[in-house]
Amino acid sequence: MSPWPAAIFFDFDGVIVDSFDAAFAVNKMIHPLLTADMYRKRFEGNINESKPEKEVEKEYRPNIDFFREYEPLLLRCDIFPEMERVVRTLSHNHRLIIISSTATGLIKKFLTLHGIEDCFLEIMGNDIHKSKIAKIGMAAAKFEIDPKRCLFITDTLGDVKEAGHVGCRTIGVSWGYQSKETLLKGRPDRIVDSASELLSAVSDKAFNGS
Repeated sequence: MSPWPAAIFFDFDGVIVDSFDAAFAVNKMIHPLLTADMYRKRFEGNINESKPEKEVEKEYRPNIDFFREYEPLLLRCDIFPEMERVVRTLSHNHRLIIISSTATGLIKKFLTLHGIEDCFLEIMGNDIHKSKIAKIGMAAAKFEIDPKRCLFITDTLGDVKEAGHVGCRTIGVSWGYQSKETLLKGRPDRIVDSASELLSAVSDKAFNGS
């Protein structure tokens, strides 16, 4: 049997990059009545399938291009503490793949800016497919791996649900877009409170069944 995990899927926003304030700011340009709590709640499912709340629909600015506004803000955001080291350490022994709802090119720009773009074998953004279920399937087919032997690291309940749909194990991180309490609703296999905990969680034999 192949080593576990066969691949590690990383979400981008909220896991690697501290981007909530930037993403929320642009969404508030589009929907001025949107609140931070409303925006966080949208990630309880696939963000691409979320619909504006009734009270938010009262004011809408459709002429604003999300990614055009988001790019300069994202490129000024910070990587979460220790994540650069953790990503590089994991890349030495594992296949790392980003599966995100941000545009692929923009993710590459950010990772290149911070010197870790080479750590990832594949970057699959919103332009590749809107569904993370589909993107997991695409990555599994390309690298000839079983999703059930893969791990998805994420900060949102929606991702936990989508990964679970294909049997992919999950680690939730508590420093991202959604709270630990929200993540627990999806029953992730683990929740960690710091980037350094990811290293021990991935290598924990009790967790990975080795």
